[in-house]
Amino acid sequence: MSEKPFSLDLDDSGLAHALPRPPHGYDAIQDVPYRPVGFRDDELPSALERSARWLRDVQNWLGEPVDVIGVHLDYDDSPDGIYYEVKLLCNDEDLAGVPLALRARQGKEQPGTGNGTPSAAG
Repeated sequence: MSEKPFSLDLDDSGLAHALPRPPHGYDAIQDVPYRPVGFRDDELPSALERSARWLRDVQNWLGEPVDVIGVHLDYDDSPDGIYYEVKLLCNDEDLAGVPLALRARQGKEQPGTGNGTPSAAG
């Protein structure tokens, strides 16, 4: 089987343009290979709720569960710091949309799949 190249619509940091971004100004997808996605808040339940909502949004966009390799909880007790930070360590290929591109390519190569998803025989 030969590997056929395909293109991804990525921003300068290697993330898919269509990837849902964390909704709050304190939250961010960081720039390292395993991509920690941070959710910061003075209230832990708020940070956890936003991280869960973001995971659902990305799963809906990706069409499959996001590979999360770890969850890290940290805190900052400095006077001006936001106390809690929840970090989800996510697979960078998922955040770049690779599964979407692979399904789209496979859908083009296999007539009759219709929606770009792999066939059961695939």
